Amino acid sequence: MGDGGPPLLHGLPPIIDPGIRTLILGSFPSPASLAAQQYYAHARNQFWRLLSALLGEALVELDYPRRKSRLLASGIGVWDVYARCRRSGALDSAIEAGETNDFSRLGELAPQLQHIAFNGQAAGRFAPWFAARGFTAAILPSSSPAYTLAFEKKLARWATAGIGSATRSA
Repeated sequence: MGDGGPPLLHGLPPIIDPGIRTLILGSFPSPASLAAQQYYAHARNQFWRLLSALLGEALVELDYPRRKSRLLASGIGVWDVYARCRRSGALDSAIEAGETNDFSRLGELAPQLQHIAFNGQAAGRFAPWFAARGFTAAILPSSSPAYTLAFEKKLARWATAGIGSATRSA
């Protein structure tokens, strides 16, 4: 324990319900997200802006509970691939000793789930596991400010993954 390494961090609970059809998986929450206990809480992370554009809703203007509610109403869930890890800072490359979330119950928790969208390459390393279980998998450009691709290009790539079109039927 006294090795001087980074502390063991614990991730956030999933935003998930039985009606989701798409699950967006990140790697692990940033320090800002852990402090706020909210996914994608860093002011410069483009996640909520991307989802706002894709869903045609001003999610960025809503408080966090309403953001979560609107995502679920649109058939979209959010989680991370890692439940726990050690990391100094916010970069995915700094993740050490990552313990994956238990995805074995996804079929039970979200029986309509068909699509997995990975927010960035670090999370995307898990795409083969999900594809082998019959999910469609798309690795998207990270919404992180550390990934400097222009917003419009990120949005175009996210749109090709069908996020926003795989919403719940009324």
